Amino acid sequence: MAAELTVPELIAKHRPTLDQALEAIRTRAYWSPHPEHPKAYGEHGSLDAAAGKAAFDALLGTRLDLGQAGTDDWVGGEVSPYGIELGVSYPHADLDVLLPAMKAGQPAWRDAGPEVRAVVCLEILKRISDRTHEFAHAVMHTSGQAFMMAFQAGGPHAQDRGLEAVAYAYAEQVRTPGSAEWTKPQGKRDPLVLAKDFTPVPRGIGLVIGCNTFPTWNGYPGLFASLATGNAVLVKPHPRAVLPLALTVRIAREVLSEAGFDAELVALAAERPGEGIAKALATRPEIRIIDYTGSTSFGDWLEASARQAQVYTEKAGVNTVIVHSTDDYKGMLSNLAFSLSLYSGQMCTTPQNLLIPREGIHTDQGPKTFDEVTADLARAVDGLLGDDARANGLLGAIVNPDVKARLEAAAGLGEVALASREITNPEFPDAVVRTPVIVKLDGAKPDAEAAYMSECFGPVSFAVAVDSATDAVELLRRTVREKGAMTVGAYTTDGEVERAVEEVCLEEAAQLSFNLTGGVFVNQTAAFSDFHGSGGNPAANAALCDGAFVANRFRVVEVRRQG
Repeated sequence: MAAELTVPELIAKHRPTLDQALEAIRTRAYWSPHPEHPKAYGEHGSLDAAAGKAAFDALLGTRLDLGQAGTDDWVGGEVSPYGIELGVSYPHADLDVLLPAMKAGQPAWRDAGPEVRAVVCLEILKRISDRTHEFAHAVMHTSGQAFMMAFQAGGPHAQDRGLEAVAYAYAEQVRTPGSAEWTKPQGKRDPLVLAKDFTPVPRGIGLVIGCNTFPTWNGYPGLFASLATGNAVLVKPHPRAVLPLALTVRIAREVLSEAGFDAELVALAAERPGEGIAKALATRPEIRIIDYTGSTSFGDWLEASARQAQVYTEKAGVNTVIVHSTDDYKGMLSNLAFSLSLYSGQMCTTPQNLLIPREGIHTDQGPKTFDEVTADLARAVDGLLGDDARANGLLGAIVNPDVKARLEAAAGLGEVALASREITNPEFPDAVVRTPVIVKLDGAKPDAEAAYMSECFGPVSFAVAVDSATDAVELLRRTVREKGAMTVGAYTTDGEVERAVEEVCLEEAAQLSFNLTGGVFVNQTAAFSDFHGSGGNPAANAALCDGAFVANRFRVVEVRRQG
């Protein structure tokens, strides 16, 4: 097939965006080329709200034929957390056919060089961005996110993370020049002269193991980091969240083909119900890179068992907030209430443990006891979610029965400060919607430790009474060191406490936020500026994104020629 996208066209179109992304990761300032507001779409080829919804509806009950090699069956079965059957079927692959076909396209992709690979990736991201409304519905109905969150987190924020990965990948690859003339003086003799070429070469096929809750946001960094560094990428979605990544694969294959490259550089590995192909895939010799988001147990297995691959994992952690003192009590409660409620707490960054001195805290409204703080926080959550329409827009739906079971069991772990309640979604009556539960625990009691030292993924938080700020800091240290944390928060007006918390987070490599009382929340991070995870504690062995996330996806091979 003749190329429909020429390299000069792609460079002219996307090089300015790449340069802006490179500047953004250098300065860490705010920047995004992807609009967050739904009304920004509908011009220059992008789908508006109505067209995006129509495109999603048209997918339901259809076969998504990607035209990829080795298709031996059709699989599906996704049911939306909102209660509707998607009815989309996907190609099932004979891996012994598909993987060699993917590998065959790598030499030409390698030889294209870092800049061409980067702009091809940016064209893929641009086409995904143009269909953000369609993707929003796909993310909503596979993850259970409310529409606005699915639109933003599954759309522009995910696209930002993908672009960020491309920028880091490009920067690391061009750190070494493509060629050099090497001349070594030899005194009276002729100098030694060599011509040297340096080529970034891919490790091999990358495997992206998708998650149920954030299929695009968590999937795009690894996908685009591997693709931009010359690797083919096989995408293995979570069985309950195939559609957003299948659409991504289809767009990537279209762009690669139009740009004159092999479409098999990006492929989908959908599975039959109960097939569980991740372990078999992860240990195949062709798989040289793995990106995974999910449970600690499987992440640990990947790190131990997939010895032939470079493995990047984001696993579970116990996110902690120390509540010591504040000069904006109302703002603190409001900020925490939103953080605990957003997407029913089904985020790897949602706070779980709130460490509060048992004698209480100092605030701008006077001293507050432990019981008063927990009661006021409960009222703040109730106030935020008191209107069912607003609650549905924040909570979304419970993503799977395991989350619902943990939520229901949590009430038996201690004294309930805020009981969870059921909310009806009039548009989707079969959706399971629950408000958060807050349980009070005594940090000094051994039987409470089993609860607060384990991740309880979902809308469950523990208000843990501790003896002092010093005890809170030490419990924070132990929690991060033993269990890991994607996020840490602290509220304090005491400089010594602030320094102690910061020192723990520096020593244990945990990302920290102080005194958030406005529109920035501990469980949200901004691409190009904030690091998601650190790679330095048990919650994740990599950060999104930094140089380490991309640099080991390729190697530089040197060819020397006598001058």
